[in-house]
Amino acid sequence: MANSPQSKKRARQADRREAVNKTRRSRIRTFLRKVEEAIASGDKTAAQTALRNAQPELMRGVTKGVFHKNTAARKMSRLSSRVKAIA
Repeated sequence: MANSPQSKKRARQADRREAVNKTRRSRIRTFLRKVEEAIASGDKTAAQTALRNAQPELMRGVTKGVFHKNTAARKMSRLSSRVKAIA
């Protein structure tokens, strides 16, 4: 447990950042799930729309430090290739 005033403050700040990052990560996962559902349904236009909506959210997660840049790029690449593959 934190003892000094500074370590207590850092613990409080860490809790606040954890909550913010958790909601941000959850929001991004929701956007990605919508893309997955559109791909599974086979609706190409819905999948493309969902992908366009998910891309800025994912990149925002990168700038906020929730995801690594390469992780976001990999997710976008794999999703876009799957959307393209829909007949």
